[in-house]
Amino acid sequence: MDDWIIRLVDQGGYWGVALLMFLETVFPPVPSEVIMTVAGVSASRGNMTFAGVVGAGTAGAMLGNYLWFWLAVKFGSDRLRRFADRYGRWLTLNWKEIERGHELFQKHGSIIVLVARMLPTLRSLISIPAGIFGMSLRRFLVFSTIGTAGWSAALAGAGYALGSQFEDVEKILGPLSTAVIVLIVLGYFWRLIRWKPE
Repeated sequence: MDDWIIRLVDQGGYWGVALLMFLETVFPPVPSEVIMTVAGVSASRGNMTFAGVVGAGTAGAMLGNYLWFWLAVKFGSDRLRRFADRYGRWLTLNWKEIERGHELFQKHGSIIVLVARMLPTLRSLISIPAGIFGMSLRRFLVFSTIGTAGWSAALAGAGYALGSQFEDVEKILGPLSTAVIVLIVLGYFWRLIRWKPE
């Protein structure tokens, strides 16, 4: 996967970075760790500016973030309730837990979104509860952009500093991303086994 990412960044420049980060947000297995560190390496060689790389990565990711948010808003809490009533076991959620999640987002939604934007896998998923639980578009865009820009800048900065040794970043963040996915899957099966309707 790394080879075609490198080619697209080299050939597409800022547009390539933006497109890849959009795809990463819509389809999380596409690794932002590789995309942004490769872009940072390219910036260190003078092919692009560091600010331009961060801006392109942030813009592409935010387009994907907004797409998930918009879809979640359209799905809506009423439809979620019917869906939870019907498929609650497989969601491992009942309506009381969904209401608690809604209350949590009402109180701390901005911080939740900001922090989640800087965590592998959760970066993409957090748009869904934000949209379903009625977070305002303005707050969503502000805190998502801050978190996304921070993540993009950190990865691009690592690539810029390490140069062609960007693989070292993936050696650290790759297993971290995998660990987050494994924890999410294990947590799901744990809840599935223990789930009881209320």
